[in-house]
Amino acid sequence: MAAAIRLARWHEGRTGSNPSVATLIVREIDGQPVIVGRGVTAIGGRPHAEPQALADAGELARGATAYVTLEPCAHHGRTPPCAETLVSAGVVRVVAAATDPDERVSGRGYAILRAAGIEVEEGVLAREAERDLAGYLKRRTSNRAHVTLKLAVSANGKIGRRDGKQVAITGEISRQQVHALRAQSDVILVGVGTALNDDPDLTCRLPGLEDRSPVRLVLDTNLRLPVSSRLAATAREVPLWIATAAAPDDPRRAELAATGAEFLACDAQDGRLALPELLEDIAARGLSTVFVEGGAEVAKAFLEEDLVDRIVLFTGEADIEGEAVNAPVTRETLPETFRPVASVRYGTDQMDEFERA
Repeated sequence: MAAAIRLARWHEGRTGSNPSVATLIVREIDGQPVIVGRGVTAIGGRPHAEPQALADAGELARGATAYVTLEPCAHHGRTPPCAETLVSAGVVRVVAAATDPDERVSGRGYAILRAAGIEVEEGVLAREAERDLAGYLKRRTSNRAHVTLKLAVSANGKIGRRDGKQVAITGEISRQQVHALRAQSDVILVGVGTALNDDPDLTCRLPGLEDRSPVRLVLDTNLRLPVSSRLAATAREVPLWIATAAAPDDPRRAELAATGAEFLACDAQDGRLALPELLEDIAARGLSTVFVEGGAEVAKAFLEEDLVDRIVLFTGEADIEGEAVNAPVTRETLPETFRPVASVRYGTDQMDEFERA
């Protein structure tokens, strides 16, 4: 199952409204368990993992065990339910990690398998699988996108200078890791202040992963993002969404639309966009994960509205002196509702990951 969970990460962030799921077909050959078939949800979401793994195994699937990271689907669509496909292939045992909360599936996939006489074992490494499926599970159970908040924090608890001048907080390895996290996300989100100060690309620039850049989303209540920005200039290459409360006839809207940008209409109160409704709108578009990168006010807003599901902190070894911006959260000020799940050192930097308990 651990191998299946690793395989599922292969297409994380690339399967549209479907989760990235993996299936391994295993049978004994000469007294040893051997993987004879592998499958992972295809880019775009179809086909699912189970039929791909069964096709890979061929006749060797008959009498074998299938390891699946998510309960096989039980509803009819353009293709038969994966649970029925497993039955038809002749597998005799199915080992599953997470249960699918989709009401069309939940428990029904297992029921189809058991009704056919297949042995079913549920919940194997469920917690590990659920961490990778967190976006899909959040969208299904809460009708909103899952939020990961990323912050780079100096040794003295700062995230930048008040004058807006950029300062390096972490090293190259940590920055590359951030690009890897971008590649696993459906949406990367920043406030317009960060877009104006940094003029970022917000793309994944790791060699070989350039095509895995997520949708870029800017919170821009009054449409301050200039058409000359890098985000607008590349809107036809990598999707750019702008969440705004500006009127539909605002001339700046037409200017940005001409670059290829799309708009998410939001209500605003006291100059702040309605974040819960925004996350619901993102989920309604079939996207599951939002990676919040900046800035301080945006991070603070998500924390205050209790919308953060995972926190990733990169802590550098140097201080930021003078007029600096306090980090909305640090390892020392972490809310009690979060628990640590990982801690890694990248050279002199420390990466800590926390998730809602």
